[in-house]
Amino acid sequence: MGRRSLASLAALAVVVAIVLATQTPVAGQTAGKTWTPPRTADGKPDLQGIWTDNTLTPFERPKNLGSKEFYTDQELADLTKRVHEADQGERIEGAELGAANPQAVRYDLELYGFDRNKLRYTSTRTSLIVGPEGVVPPMLPQARARIAERAAKLKGHEFDSYEQRTLSEQCLFMGQEAIPMTPAANEGNLLQIVQGPGYVTLLHEIDHNTRVIPTDGRPHLPSNIRQWKGDSVGHWEGNTLVVDTTNFTGLTAYRGSSENLHLVERFTRTADDTMTYQFTVEDPTTWAKPWTAEIPWKKTKGPVYEYACHEGNTMIVTILRGARVADEQAAKKGK
Repeated sequence: MGRRSLASLAALAVVVAIVLATQTPVAGQTAGKTWTPPRTADGKPDLQGIWTDNTLTPFERPKNLGSKEFYTDQELADLTKRVHEADQGERIEGAELGAANPQAVRYDLELYGFDRNKLRYTSTRTSLIVGPEGVVPPMLPQARARIAERAAKLKGHEFDSYEQRTLSEQCLFMGQEAIPMTPAANEGNLLQIVQGPGYVTLLHEIDHNTRVIPTDGRPHLPSNIRQWKGDSVGHWEGNTLVVDTTNFTGLTAYRGSSENLHLVERFTRTADDTMTYQFTVEDPTTWAKPWTAEIPWKKTKGPVYEYACHEGNTMIVTILRGARVADEQAAKKGK
């Protein structure tokens, strides 16, 4: 074969390589075609719909995986098979089963939709927390001391009044509606997003809590105004909704955080039925460095049924009445 023929073949190979490269799907593309997010009437990316963050991926990486950030497809298939074939109640390392495990107050899990065979992993990540560590950073000594001091003050006074009981027992603020939003397997996973000019609204399944996020450029509230879910303000960065939240209280600590918690959430719709929810947690009085988690959301038909705290809201009254009876019995024994 002559030099001219070899040169022609080489040129052809380059052309073929370029064509193949341009046809390789990347994030937000399918079959070489870029996926364009739909827009609302005011031109913003449309995030609306009912979404679920149900996943088997554990929040923190199992210790035996070390710095392994991703499973291979085969490893993930094997792990999924183990989950689906395991006996009810059997815990699988590397899987967050949550409500799919039997609980004393539920007699038929499938009646509530907690069927392990329907649980799935939503990415190849070994943990929702990203990065080589894959776990929440160690808590600072001052944070551990703060928590210990609070526990010491409460000891022996846990049932003095409603003020000593948790907000969830008072049906004021359920753990599943806290932010940042983290999934539980098959329970309280639904979230509905509704948008309007200058606002994005999130409706949680748990307690039907509605979170209204302004995106009109307003600043945060003054630092002396504190709220259970902080003060959230949003803005758009390309196709991503970025929500910055400050002004938390010490009553709704996230994994031991203080009122100095600073949260940045990012909502990016990457396909018609897929949303990437990423959040970064920062609290210099609790952890030495910020840390980030990423959770894929999938679109679902819903509907979002009411998930009330409990019927009649009598829990706190019953708890305190029981404590007073126990006090009377203890006083009689003392005499």
